[in-house]
Amino acid sequence: MGPLLFRHNRPGRVVTFGEYQEGGGFAALTKALQEYSPGQVQQTVIDSGLRGRGGAGFPTGRKWSFVPRDLPGPRWLICNCDEMEPGTCKDRILLEANPYSLVEGMVLACYAIGVRHAFIFIRRGYEQAAANLQRALAEAREAGLLGSNINGSDFSCDIEVHLSAGRYICGEETALMNALEGKRANPRAKPPFPAVKGLWGGPTVVNNVESLANIPDIILNGADWFKSLARIPAAAGTKLFSISGHVQQPACVELPLGVPLGELIDTACGGMRSGSSFKSCLPGGASTPYLTREHWDLPLDFDTVAAAGSRLGTGGLVVFDQDTCMVRATLNLVRFYARESCGWCTPCREGLPYVVNMLQKIEAGEGSMEHIAILQDHVKYLNYAFCALAPGAMGPVEGLLRHFEGELLEHVIGQKCPYKRA
Repeated sequence: MGPLLFRHNRPGRVVTFGEYQEGGGFAALTKALQEYSPGQVQQTVIDSGLRGRGGAGFPTGRKWSFVPRDLPGPRWLICNCDEMEPGTCKDRILLEANPYSLVEGMVLACYAIGVRHAFIFIRRGYEQAAANLQRALAEAREAGLLGSNINGSDFSCDIEVHLSAGRYICGEETALMNALEGKRANPRAKPPFPAVKGLWGGPTVVNNVESLANIPDIILNGADWFKSLARIPAAAGTKLFSISGHVQQPACVELPLGVPLGELIDTACGGMRSGSSFKSCLPGGASTPYLTREHWDLPLDFDTVAAAGSRLGTGGLVVFDQDTCMVRATLNLVRFYARESCGWCTPCREGLPYVVNMLQKIEAGEGSMEHIAILQDHVKYLNYAFCALAPGAMGPVEGLLRHFEGELLEHVIGQKCPYKRA
């Protein structure tokens, strides 16, 4: 099977509007406006089994279905392109090569949900991606594919690019909405959920770039076709994987969901770097528990990775070799999350720095068995934070305790880090 989202890519440059159309671009939008009702578009996406590619893996069509049809006033669609998860770069790479799939996918989503104005919330550092999007939106408007009476229909909608000030917390959908409204980027209490009361108090759907970019091909080719792309029956579609760390060639690739972990590393990156052997990886970005050598043949899908005790998340794999100190790697990750906490709730504001302190002591050879017990307690306690930042930050800690207890004990008993410094 060839690539789906990456099939429009051109070597070393962004695809043009004309090239995208020649490759079948905007045919799905034409088909939907001529043949489908909004409800049929939504049902097709539900039937396709598409799950959110931004980390949570929630079914995209079901998320749309939570928006009440009878509420008065405007409703909103927001594309989340903040992409602050360490180890993840897929949305940037997609948009730097092809912004049009996202534009078409967003118009289709707006049609399905009944949205007249949508936003792309993009991190400020993604300058080239933002410029590509601005150009693509202008070209789509000029071609009658965005704006008033799209393709001669009675449906109208427009899309606006919003450059984020940039913090990790802005990736949380309610904090994102506060930031878009010009407020401090703190999460909101739920309920009410965004589908009922979100941006400016109106029904709101927040979807990831990759999720929305899949919509045109689903509408054009059908739900069953999309399901058939995956390697295992329970999955659907392809996935963009960002692979970094101790591999021969870091890469961002598109492969069917269900591809085994080891095959992904060997085929997409040329295997481990010279002299290295696989020890562990973060399978879905920095907020996911580690997978180990025992998971080498694990099919990568949302449910299979969850059953293995981790999360597929964004598909951002960070690979570690045999010389990696997993305590030090975990400390580095939790430091990031402690710094990025918005400080809104006590478990996150106070708990994460405390976990950093425990890991620092253990890594420096100053730890005790009590410190390990404290880490075990905090994996549970930090689940009671206001949003998912603190529980996500404890993902690597959970993986460290489950798979690398021996390393923790070596640090404590030997009173030093047993691994050489890089």
